[in-house]
Amino acid sequence: MIRVYADTSVFGGVFDDEFKDETIAFFDLVKQGKFQLVISSVISREIQSAPEQVKQFFKEMITYAELVEITSSALQLRQAYIDGGVVTKKSMLDALHVALASVSRCSMIVSWNFKHIVHFQKIPLYRAINSVKGYTQIDIYSPLEVINYES
Repeated sequence: MIRVYADTSVFGGVFDDEFKDETIAFFDLVKQGKFQLVISSVISREIQSAPEQVKQFFKEMITYAELVEITSSALQLRQAYIDGGVVTKKSMLDALHVALASVSRCSMIVSWNFKHIVHFQKIPLYRAINSVKGYTQIDIYSPLEVINYES
């Protein structure tokens, strides 16, 4: 089964008119067992300031998820992303999501964050730093790119 880390933006996407259909389709694949959903304590904290409906949906999806905690390895990898110029310190939580996914041996991370995560200039940099640090090159996509389409 493909291990997929979904960041906080994906949970909010369920209630966003622009991203709703693709996000629901992604979570349906999780429920069908096509993906092993991986979440972190960072998401749990970020969700606390989300609207009530997002909190409720997150609680439902926890039953399908593996929860990973912040480790020193993830913090070191996050710092490597910052030191490598992938993101600045202002985006350290975004870097931490990618680091947690990488350290947790996820095949991919899905996100609606097109500024700091799902970005054509940043993805090769995340992968290069992962390679230098001994981690696999993680795939980074929006939910739109990982859902099934009818032929």
